[in-house]
Amino acid sequence: MNKLKKLGLTALAGSLVATSVNAGEMTVTGGATLTMESIGGSNSANGITMTDALVFSGSGELDNGWTVGLSMKLDSSDGTNASVIDNRSITLGMGDLGTLTFYGKAGSSAMTLMDDTTPNAYGETWDILGANSNTGAGTEVNAFASATNTDTFLYSNSSLVDGVTVTASYVPSDGTTEVEGSTDITIKYTGIEGLELGYGKGEDNSAGGSSNVDLDVMYAKYAYGPVTVGVTETEKDGPSSVDGDTFNAVGITYAVSDDISIGWGESKAKDKSAGVEQKIEAITFSYTQGGMTLSGAMVDRENLGYDTTAASDDDGYEIGLSFAF
Repeated sequence: MNKLKKLGLTALAGSLVATSVNAGEMTVTGGATLTMESIGGSNSANGITMTDALVFSGSGELDNGWTVGLSMKLDSSDGTNASVIDNRSITLGMGDLGTLTFYGKAGSSAMTLMDDTTPNAYGETWDILGANSNTGAGTEVNAFASATNTDTFLYSNSSLVDGVTVTASYVPSDGTTEVEGSTDITIKYTGIEGLELGYGKGEDNSAGGSSNVDLDVMYAKYAYGPVTVGVTETEKDGPSSVDGDTFNAVGITYAVSDDISIGWGESKAKDKSAGVEQKIEAITFSYTQGGMTLSGAMVDRENLGYDTTAASDDDGYEIGLSFAF
């Protein structure tokens, strides 16, 4: 580390140590969801499940006007003991200098936040149904995203240029699951009413060496009255079989009223080396009344996980009843 970096970090550390937190507050929010899922042709177990979570948040203001916040999410559906902590983070708001977040667990990268921004009324097409359990069936391919891990950094700033938000992230190497560190940077433009554009470059160096992967993502979304349309395209560039893999998605939603929305979406992921394309199509809906939301989707899937056997084609539905408090 050169002298300038040492000097800058020393000055920042000194200012944080010397700055005290003024009046702060603690809040607790939560939610619970009952879900019913059915996948045709799949030997699945009981399709009724429940998820729940409590989010504990603390915030305060420093003497210099900066803010600091702590968030911890407890989710019993993730497991027991240490696994109950779904994610935890500390955020430093630095005014016009932007916002810096450190994730102690379940961190988000800049590319992960932009992996599929197409509008929907329930969820991304590829993230609704679980895997088909038939022998020989593949597992659905998600939208390509970069490395994520615990103990990661995310920085965002929307004060540099009006209508422009820059986000960057860094996933350090831990020597095991993350052999090498990974860096992402994305830019989002919202300077024209109703229009949103985004572009990002990232990397997944978790395997290290010649197995490292580079990613590019771009998207466009436009809202006009009750209608919102959007497209997303991601390209993965890595060694051997993953060279040139692509993911693209398109979606449209219509707000029937303040409480009811319906949508349609389609995503395609293509393995260039095998020449196989996975296709997932979904019709979604949501109805909100106060703190309650009833939502769901009908989904049709082909060639899950780039598997062309008949067992990898299926369809199904999912309905969720959520409560927020």
